[in-house]
Parts: sequence; structure tokens; C-alpha cells
Amino acid sequence: MQLQFAMDTLTTEAALDLAGKAAPYVDVIELGTPLIKSAGLSAITAIKEAHPDKVVFADLKTMDAGELEADIAFSAGADLVTVLGVAGDSTIAGAVKAAEAHGKGIVVDLIGVPDKAARAKEVVALGAAFVEMHAGLDEQAEEGFTFETLLRDGEASGVPFSVAGGITTETIEAVQASGARIAVAGSAIYSADDVAAAASALRDAISEPASA
Repeated sequence: MQLQFAMDTLTTEAALDLAGKAAPYVDVIELGTPLIKSAGLSAITAIKEAHPDKVVFADLKTMDAGELEADIAFSAGADLVTVLGVAGDSTIAGAVKAAEAHGKGIVVDLIGVPDKAARAKEVVALGAAFVEMHAGLDEQAEEGFTFETLLRDGEASGVPFSVAGGITTETIEAVQASGARIAVAGSAIYSADDVAAAASALRDAISEPASA
């Protein structure tokens, strides 16, 4: 299982600082939606140039104009771009078309989707590389929601998935056990007093598969 660092900062300078500290311990560097809205596409380029060996994830959360928005993000250096699962199939298909043209990938964020497992199957059939089992703050506050809900939805989907929201050193083992492809950690890393140590601790909490 890979480790993704989601940076919810607002400036390219802060993002470069955070990414530099966490990079030795993470596989995927995510530019959060607020960062891209605040700093623009140039932030994607800056992170990719600083870390060409890392997968750069642009969290656009596209809802419309899928092909256009994905294309400009890929052109800026992104390797993966998100489209919302609540978007129409044509929007997702358009983003996938752009991804194929660039040799990159589309991730469908299932935040706000009532039946995440069912929608996951549909969007992977449309060409998404994988889905993100993601519950926003409001969704997490709804009655009956638990972190395990995301893991169950991922397992039930039968498609490649990542998990975002509530990832800590205490929960990451369960994420790996669910079969997730990627664990997405945000505040557990960037809010820590020692960003590098926090990222390292999460990396250490991911168990290596037994050798054959």
C-alpha cells in the first residue's frame, strides 16, 4: 500500500516546504483543492519540478468540463487528477479522454456519493484508474457514519481504491487490511510539530508484504 500526503495549505512556498520534509516517506504528493484555487496551476508545476520522482496528485474535484480541466492540470505536470463521483458520466469520460492523451490517470472522488461501492464500479468501467473512498467533514458528522464505513465500501466495490479522511497511525493498519491501494493522510502529517517524523511514523505503520 502506498502513502499519499494531502497538503491543505494555501501557498506554493508552504507546499514546497511541506513536500520537501515529507517526500522521503511518501509515494504520492497531493495538492489540495484550496491550494490549487489559491496558488493556481503553477503550484502543480512547482511541486512536480521539485519532486519529479513522486506521483503528483491534483485534487481538482472537477464537476463539469472534465476533459478541459483535466487537460490543463496534466499539462501543468499532474500525474493524477480528481473528478467528483457525483458528476455526470460524460464529465468523467471526458477527463479520462484527457488522461489517456497524456498517459496519466483520473481518480474519482466519491465524497457525497450515497452508494459509494456501486458508483465505484461504474466509474472504473468508464476508465478511472481508481476511486477515492472519501467522507468530508459534514458526511463524517452524519448519524451512523463511522470510519469503518469507508473501508467496507472499498472492500465491497471490488475495484482499486484509496481511503481519505481520518488516516492516522492508529487507523492505517485497518486501511491496509481493507485492501486499499493508497492511504491518504493530511492533517496527521501537516499539522504535526515535526512533519518528517509524522510522515515517517505513518510509513513505518504500513506493514510490508511477506516475501515469497
